[in-house]
Amino acid sequence: MSGLTQDELDMVALVREFVEERVRPGVREFEASDTYPAAFIEEMQQLGFFGLLAPAEFGGVDISMAGFARVTEELARGWMSLAGAIGGHSVITYLIRTFGTDAQRHAYLPRMATGEVRATMALTEPSGGSDLQGMRTYAVQDGDDWVINGAKTWISNAAHSGLIGLLCRTDRNARPAHRGMSVILVEPGPGLDISAKIPKLGYRGVEACTLSFDDMRVPGTAVLGEAPGKGWGQMMRGLEVGRIQVASRALGVGQAALEAAIAYAQQRETFGQPIWKHQSVGNLIADMATQMRAARLLTTDAADRFDSGARCDLEAGMAKLFASETAMKVALDAMRVHGGYGYSKEFDVERYFRDAPLMILGEGTNEIQRNVIAAQVIARDAAGDRY
Repeated sequence: MSGLTQDELDMVALVREFVEERVRPGVREFEASDTYPAAFIEEMQQLGFFGLLAPAEFGGVDISMAGFARVTEELARGWMSLAGAIGGHSVITYLIRTFGTDAQRHAYLPRMATGEVRATMALTEPSGGSDLQGMRTYAVQDGDDWVINGAKTWISNAAHSGLIGLLCRTDRNARPAHRGMSVILVEPGPGLDISAKIPKLGYRGVEACTLSFDDMRVPGTAVLGEAPGKGWGQMMRGLEVGRIQVASRALGVGQAALEAAIAYAQQRETFGQPIWKHQSVGNLIADMATQMRAARLLTTDAADRFDSGARCDLEAGMAKLFASETAMKVALDAMRVHGGYGYSKEFDVERYFRDAPLMILGEGTNEIQRNVIAAQVIARDAAGDRY
């Protein structure tokens, strides 16, 4: 496990305490009714969770990526939706601190650090899915403004965000297309319609919506870093943060499922002994624990590489791929350990099983992720680098 500072270890401990004392006793109330967890979000603001990646000079916690991964895992172990509530927000925080102008950093980071302004990122389109190069949402200059048209979908926290990091085309003639893309910092207002929340299998409580832009005007200074055409590179770096965060969410779900299976296997007895002593159940637990450790080491490796300042698109992609597939398998195996009770809403393992697929599909589907990993492996091999 990556070495964290004492302050980071204290933050992880704070999150674990919050999860054990506040989240776990109350999660079913919000989850069952698909109600936005306003009370939890307010506590997360007070505890500084929205400022994890904001610089200290702007009131943030300024935690390392390794520390951010551990915090995310602890939150997701309690309820994956709460980890999702800081996911896109943290990516946009990172993008503004790294690529934003001084004016943009001063305008947004202090309020984002406190959670007064919560942010989300908007990439996926109704007709495009993971094909970001084929996106149709665009912005054109009109005097000193940009005018935006198009649609984005599956945008988490859309109804509760005061800032949207929108990736769109600002030069529709650019070839390849990514050279004409920019990240625009959009505050909700006239010209933007936010749909009702999309009904979901899991990841409940936190909404996902469709954003429709119809001649929405934003100032010219809304382009991240001001100079257009740099959005693709900016967002690809941001997605390294996003994929480490998604991998960490998967770790949290998988760890919760593993802990539930271990506890149940020790309590439940059949044929005169705890069920973990039966080989079929014991083998499940052994495999679950081994797979979780491997997923955690992959995620830690990606976070450490990010903290070193190096590109980690390959490592983050591998962590996201493996951790998400592991969480899905571990969640299912935890249900097997529970037998019929695993299918009952009286036990949390059925929620873990519903939450786990999001990490397979989100932040770039695993099918697309495998394509990215393969291309990176070939590129690094050609350059004589490790992969």
